[in-house]
Amino acid sequence: MSDLRPVEVVGVRVEMPSNQPIILVREVDGVRYLPIWVGAVEATAIAFAQQGVTPARPLTHDLMKTLIEEVALPLEAIHLTSLKDGIFYAELHFTGGKVISARPSDALALGLRTGTSILATEELFNAAGIEIPDQAEDEVEKFKEFLDHINPEDFAG
Repeated sequence: MSDLRPVEVVGVRVEMPSNQPIILVREVDGVRYLPIWVGAVEATAIAFAQQGVTPARPLTHDLMKTLIEEVALPLEAIHLTSLKDGIFYAELHFTGGKVISARPSDALALGLRTGTSILATEELFNAAGIEIPDQAEDEVEKFKEFLDHINPEDFAG
């Protein structure tokens, strides 16, 4: 597998006019971003995790986190691996070398809940990365402001 780069989830936004939620992931030590299109339910799960919202009943990703903790198989890393035929792929890497394929939206929602490192391959950045140089940083700040004022309910559908 190609080199892995640490990334962070900038947040969730809704692409117009399609009304399609997008997760924006940023290279920690660089200027590249990955826009990953996801479903409304997954966008809500990620927004909840970022905002520290605890639902009255556990969502699927909360259940997954509890299962991981209870079976004592620590999640070591989330890898965003590739883009094939317009579909993003990810993997959950557990202690002991166990690797499970996952949708990036599920992997990110789980990673945010568990505080697990999130990494993306150079191959994925080459296939889908968007460079946003420093002079465009104000656009990213506007996007972050937008994220601060959006609620997970905005994705209910």
